[in-house]
Amino acid sequence: MLIGVALLLCIISVPLLGGRLSALADLEFRRGWLAVGALLIQIMIISILPGGGWGLSEEIHLATYFMLGGFLVANRHIPGLLVIALGGALNFAAIASNGGVMPADPDAIEAAGIAQAAGEFANSAPAGDAPLGFLGDVFHTPFWSPIHNVYSVGDIEIVLGAFLLLHFVCGSRLARVPNRMRPAEA
Repeated sequence: MLIGVALLLCIISVPLLGGRLSALADLEFRRGWLAVGALLIQIMIISILPGGGWGLSEEIHLATYFMLGGFLVANRHIPGLLVIALGGALNFAAIASNGGVMPADPDAIEAAGIAQAAGEFANSAPAGDAPLGFLGDVFHTPFWSPIHNVYSVGDIEIVLGAFLLLHFVCGSRLARVPNRMRPAEA
């Protein structure tokens, strides 16, 4: 939910900075079914049927990152997607090195006030000395916040990439190069 709120703020920032959200309709994604499928699968194993992956939730979770990677490679020409891919790669590295689950700093989970049910798959789980733990969910919003959660440097990178994509594609003032900075025309 935290990333969703951050992405919503990115979207809201576009018209506030003179961009046209309607320009998103002109984007032509290649292999979009890979991204849609991966996200639907993640929602299914994380939110709808946690623990319902027939003992394969971790493997399924990792497979969705390969699907997203295929989508990102096919669309690398779109501004911001390489930044999103970097964030995804950072998250994948942490998840893959920890058996298919994002390691989370136990102190961050406690500070965010997150309760986890035993036996259910969680895309983020407490791990004190996890390999690549510094790439895991080490940041948190406070427990009293309506969107209390933990997040990683990869998540920050993904939101930054989405911000860049939105502003470049939608032509906001942030993405326009001032005349004085453009190369001289011959």
